[in-house]
Amino acid sequence: MLGQQELHEICEKFIIYGDFIVGVPFGAGHINDTYQITCDQGGLRVHYTLQKINPKVFHNPHRVMDNVDRVTAHLCRKYRENNRFLHRRTLRLLRTYTNVPYVFDDNGNCWRAYVFVENARSYNVLESDKMAYSVAYAFGEFQRDLVDLPGERLYETIPNFHNTPWRISNLFDAAKQDVCGRANKVARELDFVYQRCKEAGTLIELHKSGDIPERITHNDTKVNNLLIDDYTGEGVCVMDLDTVMPGLALYDFGDMVRTGASVAEEDEVNLDKVEMSLSRFEALLRGYTGAAGAFLTPAEREYLPFSAKLITMEIGTRFLTDYLKGDIYFKTKRPEHNLERARNQFKLVESMEAQMSKMKDLLLQI
Repeated sequence: MLGQQELHEICEKFIIYGDFIVGVPFGAGHINDTYQITCDQGGLRVHYTLQKINPKVFHNPHRVMDNVDRVTAHLCRKYRENNRFLHRRTLRLLRTYTNVPYVFDDNGNCWRAYVFVENARSYNVLESDKMAYSVAYAFGEFQRDLVDLPGERLYETIPNFHNTPWRISNLFDAAKQDVCGRANKVARELDFVYQRCKEAGTLIELHKSGDIPERITHNDTKVNNLLIDDYTGEGVCVMDLDTVMPGLALYDFGDMVRTGASVAEEDEVNLDKVEMSLSRFEALLRGYTGAAGAFLTPAEREYLPFSAKLITMEIGTRFLTDYLKGDIYFKTKRPEHNLERARNQFKLVESMEAQMSKMKDLLLQI
């Protein structure tokens, strides 16, 4: 983590109205380094979010920031046109004195800054079905509001990000190479994935056939990537836009269910506590279709339940791959952290499989 002088120097490259006071680490993201910056603005304390883009994950930060800039500018225009409560509905990038939304430090790291969204916070585990509905509605609204984004196709900031067969192939390659000597510990987990390989390409094939269209999607719709108003419980602002790019709407819904319908956090080690709440799934389903239902195709609707299982298996596969490679992608707090995460996700897959018929029945009722 950076010291105060270094943070101050980075902040001075942005147009910030106020004098730097302090910067502190903020949030619990797996990828980027984030700080809350406090400034003095004529005697008033104001806050900003300062974030370093992880160069090991995002190899072309210019493209990441071009996507983020286009998306947030479009959302701002749309909210102004519709007289909606702008200042908390979307992230707002700060710009530099040369009118670009990012800077590079002396080490070549890319940084960006946002206006901090006050009186709102994110949750790793949702506290109620009402909150789940609000989260899903906000993410569905995010997709809906980007349907008419003008201009060229967004950049793919991470190619093959939700290509599940490719993720599985990477897993078995990592197991074969076994650079850390860990493969002997995960035979059961590898077999779990192998038994489900045949259905891994389902959504990709539906896209190729034209049944599922390409959308502009968030691609990382963990429920803690949405800020929820402290007073109203409304989902107010979608965060972490690095992976906003062309994708499938079902990927976003699946990841919402993976994190929003689970009654345990994704690194819970007591697997007896890990299961999908059917009532929470229903709330997410109703919230998402309430906002996005008007543009979903019949095939997109039909595969909403399946997408939850697929993305949960995919994320578990990614955790397991990172464990085999030596924990080089996701931030970890202990030696077996990624393995614990993978086992957690696979247990959640089993819970979804056990309830899949009920999930499909709920879809027919909406």
